[in-house]
Amino acid sequence: MSQFVKVVLFDLDGTLIDTAADFVRIIGKMSHENGWQAPSEIEIREQVSAGASAMVQLMLRHNDQTDFSEETLLEFRQQFLDDYEADICVDSCVFNGLEDVLSALEEKGVPWGIVTNKPRYLSELLLKKMQLNTRCAVLVCPDDVSRPKPDPEPMYAALEKLGIPRGAAASVIYVGDHIRDIEAGNAAGMLTILAAYGYIPPEDQNNLKKWGADYITDTPEQLSKLLLSSGKFDYL
Repeated sequence: MSQFVKVVLFDLDGTLIDTAADFVRIIGKMSHENGWQAPSEIEIREQVSAGASAMVQLMLRHNDQTDFSEETLLEFRQQFLDDYEADICVDSCVFNGLEDVLSALEEKGVPWGIVTNKPRYLSELLLKKMQLNTRCAVLVCPDDVSRPKPDPEPMYAALEKLGIPRGAAASVIYVGDHIRDIEAGNAAGMLTILAAYGYIPPEDQNNLKKWGADYITDTPEQLSKLLLSSGKFDYL
């Protein structure tokens, strides 16, 4: 028996959009400017979900800059954010196969949206650059709530913006690549899908089943196949 679905919500970085290449480029630029060696692409990708501060700390520690002050960290973080805002979408792209999912949902009249911990000004700019801003039915960012994921508040905010009562949360799919995504979706009563192809550190790889997602997809193609499976979900 297929699951009735009204809405599909995605996390942004590492789930719907592969933004890591732009972060790799910026960390490389900052490293070069300071005469340092940049961390590897793999190391940077593993820190994306942890945010700008984590990627900057990785760069500093990779170059034995371990005795840095909070002020220094904040200065590098702000440079990172400024550089990212200036060139936010040079190499970013929708993960392979997921454009087909978005188009299929739109053809069925099923809204899709984004619930992310990425700041609103960057989220809006990225979506606009990728020409997804007019297609996205709802965007919830940490700026919009008092408690970001893993708290369910952002998920409830998305439901409210879409006019869906909390009691109907089981008809909403939430897809994310971090434990906080799965915890937030589960706490809100949504159907959760773990995008295990996302920015997940090696130490977490063996614990993914413990996160409690309803489904785990190892590749974007698997996620696309699952979401478009007529035997799993009934969109109406």
